Amino acid sequence: MNYVIWLSYDGTRYDGWQKQGNTDRTIQGKLEEILKRLDEAPVEVRGSGRTDAGVHALAQVADFRLNREMAPRDVMEYLNRYLPEDIGVWKIEKAPERFHSRLNAVRKTYRYQIEMGPKKDVFQRGYYYGLGLELDVKAMEQAADLLTGTRDFKSFCGNKKMKKSTVRTLESVQFERIGDTKLHISFTGNGFLQQMVRILTGTLIEVGLGKRQPGDMSRILEAKDRQEAGFTAPSQGLFLEKVEYGELR
Repeated sequence: MNYVIWLSYDGTRYDGWQKQGNTDRTIQGKLEEILKRLDEAPVEVRGSGRTDAGVHALAQVADFRLNREMAPRDVMEYLNRYLPEDIGVWKIEKAPERFHSRLNAVRKTYRYQIEMGPKKDVFQRGYYYGLGLELDVKAMEQAADLLTGTRDFKSFCGNKKMKKSTVRTLESVQFERIGDTKLHISFTGNGFLQQMVRILTGTLIEVGLGKRQPGDMSRILEAKDRQEAGFTAPSQGLFLEKVEYGELR
């Protein structure tokens, strides 16, 4: 039987979503380890996307198949009983046979959180990039307008050996000030390249600091060269906020 789950995790102590041979600290690895005990056979868990080391998720989506038939609620209770406290499954459904959490996703939203004040909030320090400098948000918005649409984002891809298409549709970039010193930037699109959101954020921060002009975005896109874009913003400020689907099928 095929299942789809929605889960949240604090990525601080993990080496990312994807299972790796040199570490047992991955989200996918933790899920597969527990499901293997449940099903008494290896279980492959497919995520909607691969979050990097240190990146968090409010609503990651994943699917897997079990040999034994169980009520979805019982599967979720078993997972939450044995998962670490920083990973939690909060929704589960039976999925159609051909459902694939990554291939069937139509839209994703990531949120990046920046602290512009001199010191991060003591209780949220693991979830913000402590920039400690005021940003010109209006200039950042002007730059973001030049990045939205269907474009080749090769300059914003962290994988220099990427051979597949680097064309993606960035539907929107939204800015929200929280209180006096916090800034949230939300990126919504049909898919994102490796470290794309963090590189976009780093480039926009450089605009906000006056190190680049908003109009530079067009030149960076046309260059198709990672060296032309800005720095890669740290992982702790990034959250996978939402993954959207049409009807599950």
